[in-house]
Amino acid sequence: MVQPMREEATEIGFRELLTPDEVKNELSKDGTTFVFVNSVCGCAAGKARPGLSLAVEWAKNNNAMPDNLVTVFAGMEKDAVNEARNYFTGIPPSSPQMALLKNGELVHMINRMDIENNDANTVANLVAGIFNKYCKKEEAENA
Repeated sequence: MVQPMREEATEIGFRELLTPDEVKNELSKDGTTFVFVNSVCGCAAGKARPGLSLAVEWAKNNNAMPDNLVTVFAGMEKDAVNEARNYFTGIPPSSPQMALLKNGELVHMINRMDIENNDANTVANLVAGIFNKYCKKEEAENA
């Protein structure tokens, strides 16, 4: 039942993490890692996943992609989700939920409330703004 929801994330470049060990390995990496806590809820379907698709496309075109895009699925691989949430220090769990980590440390969070009270374009702009602030790579200057 959730396979199409998983594929919406993986088709745009997110790598699924299914075990706590996979989560630890990915989220502790140097650089920027964007974590999407996927969900079956309506706001994930109508707002979060479409917004992520738009934001990833923008980031690709603007040299602002995070080093890693990963996803865990709330309600499915519970141990992997719980491990991911261990990195979201001081933030209550919600789903969907999006976090940007830099060198394994949380630098920005988008919670369900930020998603369900907006449309897909607004979610895309929120995510793109985070990518622009934390992941933008400067173009090499011509010498």
